[in-house]
Amino acid sequence: MIATESLKVLIIDDHEIVRRGVKQILEENFLYVEIGEVETAREGIAEVRRGSWDLAIVDISLPDQSGLELLQELHRTAPKLPLMVLSLHPEEQYAVCAFRAGAMAYLTKHTAPEELARAVKQVLTGHRYVTSSIEGQMADSLEKSSDGPEHAPLSEREFEVLVLLAQGRSIKHIAQFLTLSVKTVSTYRARLLDKLQLETTAELIRYAFDRHLVE
Repeated sequence: MIATESLKVLIIDDHEIVRRGVKQILEENFLYVEIGEVETAREGIAEVRRGSWDLAIVDISLPDQSGLELLQELHRTAPKLPLMVLSLHPEEQYAVCAFRAGAMAYLTKHTAPEELARAVKQVLTGHRYVTSSIEGQMADSLEKSSDGPEHAPLSEREFEVLVLLAQGRSIKHIAQFLTLSVKTVSTYRARLLDKLQLETTAELIRYAFDRHLVE
């Protein structure tokens, strides 16, 4: 257990059991820790604007907004606030996009409590935490190496549209969800087809499922 001044951590996750587990791990590893809990991206942004936090732990899948978009908004709102992702999605698929969006660590919800504690400690010192399983891929993907997955060069917004299409959402629904025009979303879809060298939306969906970008 680390004896430190009071640590304030905001957990943004819509699953109570996850929030409770993270809270317990933090309380077991830090002597003085204050936990804030919210279930939506909107509440998370409001809490960050309202108070001073030492760390935010964010889920990628939230009911009201893309987690990647939330990371970007949190980073713009509080540039010095360290951001960590704790997600069900495989790190080899989402970590690169999360780091580009402002995260300093990406862990899955299968992570051992000891590793979560280590990641928190490292992020609080101002250093990025990258797991050994994706360290090599991170180096390649962040440099947009051709050795990375085909979707590594996608922008955060393009990646979001890809995932939403794979979830079966229509162009109109995606436009409403991301607060974009239908024409803009259609343009993103066209870019995805071009960058991934695919021809139809069905192929985009198959691509996302084959690489476990959606569950």
